[in-house]
Amino acid sequence: MRASLAQDLLNLVLTADPAFFERLVVRLLVAMGYGGSVQDAGRAIGQSSDDGIDGIIKQDRLGIDNVYIQAKRWAPGHSVGAGEVRNLSGALAMRKALRGVLITTSTFTSSARDTARQIGNIVLVDGDELAELMIDYNIGVTTSETYEVKEINLGFFEEA
Repeated sequence: MRASLAQDLLNLVLTADPAFFERLVVRLLVAMGYGGSVQDAGRAIGQSSDDGIDGIIKQDRLGIDNVYIQAKRWAPGHSVGAGEVRNLSGALAMRKALRGVLITTSTFTSSARDTARQIGNIVLVDGDELAELMIDYNIGVTTSETYEVKEINLGFFEEA
């Protein structure tokens, strides 16, 4: 059931426009505890001249420690390669930034994963992980049913 929900979420993200995806990843990272609120801590840049950065999460109120985001809304089967990881690394270096997150709706090549490991300050999130995080942090989903499970309270019987 969860796998089906994750796939449905990913399909909806793929049909949304690119600007929506950029806002989505900022909102997700804020929901995960990075920054404060979307208004205070996160913003989607989303311009053609964004120099490889689609969003910024302020880790503190002064914006001294920022996490820079690159969002790739790519179709399944079109994997993100090492070149994209190196491009983000260069964009981080231009800003003297300490860390970045590269999020895609697709997958990463093994070369991209190796490059991110070697660089060390870039976290990769593929489409499957993105959908799982969206479910875990209630982004784009709501709870439709909950089940209550009862158990015996032995303490109640010891008091009698």
